[in-house]
Amino acid sequence: MGAGDDTRNGAGQRNRQLRFALLGPVRAWRGDQPLGMGSPQQKALLAALLLRGGHTATAEELIDAIWGEEPPEQAKAALRTYASRIRKALGPDADLLVSESGGYSLHTGPEAPLDVETAHDCAARADKAASGGDRAQARELYGAALAQWDGEPLARIPGPYAEHQRIRLEEWRLSLLELRLDLDLQVGCHAEAVSELTALTAAHPLRERLRELLMLALYRSGRQAEALAVYADTRRLLADELGVDPRPELSELQQRILEADDELTYQADEPPADGPTVTRPAQLPATVADFTGRTSFVAELGDQLAQAEGTVMAVSAVAGIGGVGKTTLAIHVAHAAADRFPDGQLYVDLQGAGAAPADPEAVLGSFLRALGVADSAIPSGVEDRSALFRSLLAGRRVLALLDNARDAAQVRPLLPGAAGCAALVTSRVRMVDLAGAHLVDLDVMSPDEALALFTRIVGEERVLAEREAAMDVVAACGFLPLAIRIAAARLSARRTWTVSILAAKLGDERRRLDELQAGDQAVGATFELGYGQLEGEQARAFRLLGLAEGPDISLDAAAALLDRSQEDAEDLLESLVDTSLLESAAPRRYRFHDLVRLFARACAERDEQPPSECDAALRRLLDFYLATARNYYVLERPAESLVHHLETTQHPGLTFADHGAAIEWLFAESSCFLACAAQMASGPTLRPAVDLLMATSALAEAGSYGRQYEQGAHSVKRVAQEVGDAHAEARARSVLTGMHLATGRFDEADEEASAAGPLGHEAGDPISASYALNDRGLVANYQSRPLDAERFLDAALQAFRSYGNKPAEASALCNLSRVHTVLGKTDTAISLAEQALDIHDHLSASMRRATTLYALGIALTTADRLPDAEKNFSEALRLFQQSRQRLWEGMAYFRLGEVRLAAHQPANAAGLAEQAMAILRSVGGPWRRANALTLLGQALDSLGHHRRAQACWREALEQYESLGAPEAEDVRQLLEREAAA
Repeated sequence: MGAGDDTRNGAGQRNRQLRFALLGPVRAWRGDQPLGMGSPQQKALLAALLLRGGHTATAEELIDAIWGEEPPEQAKAALRTYASRIRKALGPDADLLVSESGGYSLHTGPEAPLDVETAHDCAARADKAASGGDRAQARELYGAALAQWDGEPLARIPGPYAEHQRIRLEEWRLSLLELRLDLDLQVGCHAEAVSELTALTAAHPLRERLRELLMLALYRSGRQAEALAVYADTRRLLADELGVDPRPELSELQQRILEADDELTYQADEPPADGPTVTRPAQLPATVADFTGRTSFVAELGDQLAQAEGTVMAVSAVAGIGGVGKTTLAIHVAHAAADRFPDGQLYVDLQGAGAAPADPEAVLGSFLRALGVADSAIPSGVEDRSALFRSLLAGRRVLALLDNARDAAQVRPLLPGAAGCAALVTSRVRMVDLAGAHLVDLDVMSPDEALALFTRIVGEERVLAEREAAMDVVAACGFLPLAIRIAAARLSARRTWTVSILAAKLGDERRRLDELQAGDQAVGATFELGYGQLEGEQARAFRLLGLAEGPDISLDAAAALLDRSQEDAEDLLESLVDTSLLESAAPRRYRFHDLVRLFARACAERDEQPPSECDAALRRLLDFYLATARNYYVLERPAESLVHHLETTQHPGLTFADHGAAIEWLFAESSCFLACAAQMASGPTLRPAVDLLMATSALAEAGSYGRQYEQGAHSVKRVAQEVGDAHAEARARSVLTGMHLATGRFDEADEEASAAGPLGHEAGDPISASYALNDRGLVANYQSRPLDAERFLDAALQAFRSYGNKPAEASALCNLSRVHTVLGKTDTAISLAEQALDIHDHLSASMRRATTLYALGIALTTADRLPDAEKNFSEALRLFQQSRQRLWEGMAYFRLGEVRLAAHQPANAAGLAEQAMAILRSVGGPWRRANALTLLGQALDSLGHHRRAQACWREALEQYESLGAPEAEDVRQLLEREAAA
């Protein structure tokens, strides 16, 4: 009977699919509508029939399944009643339940799927994919199988049959988990697996396969001491509980860890010839059709890449001035060698010649995605990403072309590191400190090569007719390939020009860039040809755009800089793209080639009239960024008084539809506006520059752009000190205080805040003066000086109230709440946090509300109101994630772990501590990481994993001692107590 059978009553309902679930509560649905399945005994009958896969069960078997050895007197009658009620609940599908031979059967299938059968199907397909070498597909399918579970199978269903099936289904779930976790480790997701494995080993302490996987995951995460401690704990537990030794596989793994066996690192399988395709990136840019000369270099680099077939990774670094043809040569060589690297070729422009070189962490994220790693599996931090990158490439043959590198430090994390792989690097500097690299110095072309390149582009006929003039052209270009290409392209596009005309134009020294080196002068002369063809508005836009620092510029920012409408600005920028003087980096984003940017700036200095327009353009850009940052800040922190104490702006700035759009802008534009702030940190724009940093202080806690943000603050502070601007210096120090607090550098934070307060008073700036008091209170509390903290925060509270800064008042109340918690004043701690929460709720300030919920959670934990504390921390976590505050996301996991430990749920606490660790590896500094390690050790110790707990505490102690933190003594006592036990 088909689902679309219209010969029955209820045909419309039948068209809505019936489905059943047993891997959790016993349930049934038609479409999205749940069906009432009656009493627990009635559900027990339904479950028993569903698990028989359509086979008939006798009445006796069903009675035994539901009631066991003590059935009621009217068991058969009850069975008939239950069957009747199930048919009634199934409605138009009642005939699926069949009475036959004194028993019953329930026929499911595609028309009425069962979650158990779905899980079996996914698991079977996963087994097949894994045996075929398709790890990604196998992981996905095992995950799909496990997703069918929704809690305890057959939850609250009575009877011996249900109990037996619960045990079987749970064992099957664990087996599937082990298979999926094994695959997680095989693809390099070891850091992410540690948290889950820690919780699983706590819940199933005698399951040795989970212990084995945990040891391997810890080892691959650089936590060797903990990996060995897991073995010691397992050995002791097995001896105490079962009187046996660990299985041979576990003992062998321990020995291999002790020996630092190289084979324990991730080894990717070679893709099977007829098997599924492994992700194979092919990112090389197209090679130029008119590549000319460089024969010896092509041979030399080709030979070096061929060495990758041996036992070491091949690294070649090509150095030379801008425009000498490093990229063109490298791409040509990489294409020629591509067949030697069948597992793929990676490419990145590292932007090393610009003001904002590419961040290795971001580059590694892009590489990992290209290699098939899901975003959710990409770890934070350059070290973890680099380790995963190297693990993925082990056993594979991949070429990485790292173009336009700044220095060796930028390159090192990006090297494949495995035999069979190779890296080809281009840079303007010689990488003498890149260990093992074959260095190639690329000079300008020889005259013959230069002329040959010019001839291939222009055409042999025109060059042969004016060979001497052609030689003058390439000489004027300094034999620089980029300059020759530009000059030749110009000549090719102008059929009425002779080679002599071009030579004459290039021979005019007055049109060369005197500021640049000889080779770059020639490039400038060739750029002059294109610049000279621009109309007035185009030329102005070209000049002014080149003034802005940053990797690129958005259309909105460009319109502000140019003082033109968005429509007019877009027309101008797109016309410059058409002339090849500007690149379209992405929709509504533009960038210069680094040499073209230098030329544009030189043109601005030379040609812009009046000369003051250059400064005015950059002031307009800063004005736009500050105005937009103010609009972001108003959404992020409503009613915060800072917005009324920022420098005034002429531009209204961008407005945002909601908080999410504001957050997107903050992170998308960070590199650009931070570069602008650093560039404008002088003269009349010093104060707007520091205010831009003040308004975007969320970056300090987000784990993103922290280095650039801090460098900008140091630049402002230095200039402010030089010119004696107390107002700007106080705010710069306030910014640096926040940065130091976020990274756990409390001594430096106290030093900056101690100076910021008096400077703020001197300048009459209530913002920096009051913030300094609040910050000093935070530092004192972090440094276990609660009485000092209380004094500073009381003063901060009065200062904030004096000028009506309600959000800052709430912040001080939160911080004071935490101090009162330390002082044992739990009731007032809760009251203070609740007062802060009332303020934020009234202001609808979601981000600040998150920090208040966090503070209230701490007080509630101390008061042993653990369910309330967990509720507050969970809501804070959601808000932190929404605002991309990675630091506080990690700390929320940490606090939730503390709650679970206090609630005597050490397994959950250990898992949450691991989640905190995963985030705090890249943000928050060593002090917070040590806190998470201490908590993890306490949870593990409660679980009986004493050796691993000790390993965590020893690592925490090392970090605390390096910081001179008072928490070191607490950890010493934990270790001493454990040693005495």
